[in-house]
Amino acid sequence: MKFTYLLLGVAMITLSSFENDNSKEKYTKKSNTVEQQSEGEKLISRMDCVGCHKLDKKLIGPSYLDIAKKYDLNDKNINYLSAKIIKGGSGVWGNIPMAAHSTLKKEDAKTIAKYILSLKK
Repeated sequence: MKFTYLLLGVAMITLSSFENDNSKEKYTKKSNTVEQQSEGEKLISRMDCVGCHKLDKKLIGPSYLDIAKKYDLNDKNINYLSAKIIKGGSGVWGNIPMAAHSTLKKEDAKTIAKYILSLKK
């Protein structure tokens, strides 16, 4: 069963990589001026996160906004989420596991977690 979910996840990542998505423009432009991307956004854009997560809608995993709604921006949650990013896991948002990012530096994972949690409105 886990293998089926893993295959489904890989297929979704592969298919979504062919999508012509201008979400980077959509979320970084404001009234004809381009905002500076945060370091967390830059890290996310260079990784495979976009295959499973979007800013405002669920794909395979939860949207970044849903994650920000669930967790407050504090050191405990930053450490928890950065560990999840590095180690991967499942069960919190469903049965489909999140892939581990074991080569990611702990500080980079914290930067990503801070960015995501900063999206809370």
